[in-house]
Amino acid sequence: MILQALYDYYQRKPDLPREGFESKEIPFVIEVSKNGSAVQVEDTRTLDGKRKRAKNYLLPQAAKKSVNVAANILWGNAEYVLGLPDEKKLADRKGKGKEGDYGDRLKEMHTAFVDAIKALPKGVQADEGVRAVLKFFEHTKPADLQRFGEVWKEIRSTNPNMTFRLQGDLELVCQRPSVIKAVTETASAQDGNGICLITGKATKIERLHPAIKGVWGAQTSGANVVSFNLPSFNSWGKEQGANAPVGERAAFAYTTVLNYLLARDSRQRIQVGDASTVFWADKPNVFEDRFADLFAEPPKDDPDRNARAIKALYEAPTHGVAPVNDVDTRFFVLGLSPNAARIAIRFWHVGTVAALAKNIQQHFEDLEIIHPEFEKPYLSVFRLLLASAVQGKSENIPPNLGGEVMRAVLAGNPYPATLLQGVVRRIRAEQSKRDERTGKIIQPVTHARAALIKACLNRHLRLAKITEKEVTVSLDSTNSNSGYRLGRLFAVLEKTQEEANPGINSTIRERFYGSASAAPVTVFPILMKLKNHHIAKLENPGRKVNLERLIGEIMEEVNDFPAHLSLADQGRFAVGYYHQRQAFFSKTTATQQGE
Repeated sequence: MILQALYDYYQRKPDLPREGFESKEIPFVIEVSKNGSAVQVEDTRTLDGKRKRAKNYLLPQAAKKSVNVAANILWGNAEYVLGLPDEKKLADRKGKGKEGDYGDRLKEMHTAFVDAIKALPKGVQADEGVRAVLKFFEHTKPADLQRFGEVWKEIRSTNPNMTFRLQGDLELVCQRPSVIKAVTETASAQDGNGICLITGKATKIERLHPAIKGVWGAQTSGANVVSFNLPSFNSWGKEQGANAPVGERAAFAYTTVLNYLLARDSRQRIQVGDASTVFWADKPNVFEDRFADLFAEPPKDDPDRNARAIKALYEAPTHGVAPVNDVDTRFFVLGLSPNAARIAIRFWHVGTVAALAKNIQQHFEDLEIIHPEFEKPYLSVFRLLLASAVQGKSENIPPNLGGEVMRAVLAGNPYPATLLQGVVRRIRAEQSKRDERTGKIIQPVTHARAALIKACLNRHLRLAKITEKEVTVSLDSTNSNSGYRLGRLFAVLEKTQEEANPGINSTIRERFYGSASAAPVTVFPILMKLKNHHIAKLENPGRKVNLERLIGEIMEEVNDFPAHLSLADQGRFAVGYYHQRQAFFSKTTATQQGE
């Protein structure tokens, strides 16, 4: 199903490389004259942030990965093109006394590169550009390129990919019409030796599928979705691709599409935890352009991008915009994670655009909660995952959590239980966490954590059809849940202490929050006694009365302090605490009745 959808998408994308070609970054282009002399070595790289990024070119497809020597047509790294040693490999071989073996292999690689050009049809070798390249190899030695100074030094030290251009041309030599025609004819000439699982037609079966690059965390040389590289994976009497027969054309199509979707500048990919996530529709649809803006972290130069996308999603039905109401177009979302030399399918979702839009709207409605004005109104999936990670670092996000969260959002399922557990655990663990710059204690019940807890609790109640009252967007004085009430009470007691002791370095939260949220009976009797001392220190009589009245209102529904709160009620404790704290600092009391 996945490969079929990718293959179909390739058919409707005429701008993607055709069979026998691929898009590749080439840092250096050797410009040669008609007599084969090197005119210049062009550095195609430009600054992209702090790094240099090479220009993309359409090239003949790379030779299949192999431990043996395998040359590409008219492009390759400096080892193949110029016979230059990779300095890192050479140093490693010298340390092991094997530099002689590397020298022999280097000659073999360069010879294979030149032979691949000479093996082209005679009509291609008669091409002016191809003749110039062959003359280059006849009359030019690598040392002759030393005159190009810094470029030459970088080529020697980095072993980059290189290719050729004839002086005066705009296209590369490998892009000249005669070369393109020869490559296309070779790629199209296939003898059927099996039935392709994707197309159902007799065709030549691909033995080694092209590599997929761009999956975060996977090896830089690329990895495979379909791979049988050990005997234990093989069916009886079959090897490599014969175990899951996919035709060469179909394999080229689906891998080309995946590499296109996973490209660094692709608008159809987002990173969700460890899952590189790509998406597309089976027919042209503007939702392909909006999807990333709904979930991805907005760029620094456009922080309101996802807010605009979410606003457009909500307003689409009232404006009669087609994409949200589209029940005919299917939308695909695929999450990929690294797994050694393979790529693991983290999640796969198929649904109509209309159903997907509805589930996404519900996701943001579940997350909606009161927050300070300086906070962003909508949270990306990345920010939500960081809320449950140790030290708030992306490398500490549990491996499977991103995929499970995305699956819940897209399918409208309950959020993973580990998400609620992780958030509650981080709140309890970070009560003493201080800002490294100011030394002040950081508030652990953040906007993201409170929103996640609310979403997890409400979605569970709704889907399990439990009649218990849902958590509201803002402070709900009518919510009688003991966990929620005690969270509010704890916030009031902390506020009382802060007003009684202005500028206090630490509050009861740092010492007692963990116990109060898990086993209230062990802490609250002590805190209620301590409260009397704090209120007595207040100088404003009216403030004393207001705080006592607020505590009394909260305690009306609390008959006794429970010995233990369940995980869900610990979550409600955190939200009640958060709601009450926000109410203290809000400019209006209109939220007292909840929403």
